[in-house]
Amino acid sequence: MKTFKLISLQVVEEDGLKEIALDDGLIINKEDEYSNWLIEAYTDKSYTRYFSDALDQQKELVVQAVITKKENDPAAFVTRVSSIKELENHISVLLEGSLKRTKSDYAELLLDSLLQSGMEGDVLLNEFKTKMKSKPGLAAVKK
Repeated sequence: MKTFKLISLQVVEEDGLKEIALDDGLIINKEDEYSNWLIEAYTDKSYTRYFSDALDQQKELVVQAVITKKENDPAAFVTRVSSIKELENHISVLLEGSLKRTKSDYAELLLDSLLQSGMEGDVLLNEFKTKMKSKPGLAAVKK
């Protein structure tokens, strides 16, 4: 098994991305025959109902995780909530799932998004460079 620091976590929803504010987190590649991963998100209690509903419904959640460094591209996973532990002021949410292979990388998704917003020429180039450094959230996969 390999363990990595979870930098950010977003849930891909029909109407966009739901940013999960992390206080801490880990992601573990189980390196098993099913290519399973575990994602532990240590977050605010305000997310309890959201994740409890997903757990109760056995709902599949497509998530995007940035691992190790903020500059890294997000990786998409198909997951289910396997447990929620309530702590004093936070919850620990455990997601289990597999890596979802995406056809587009972050740069392609960003460029497509900027082109669809009508940018072109130098404005497009400058915005692309700026956003490649800041890495704003983009849905790497469609739900």
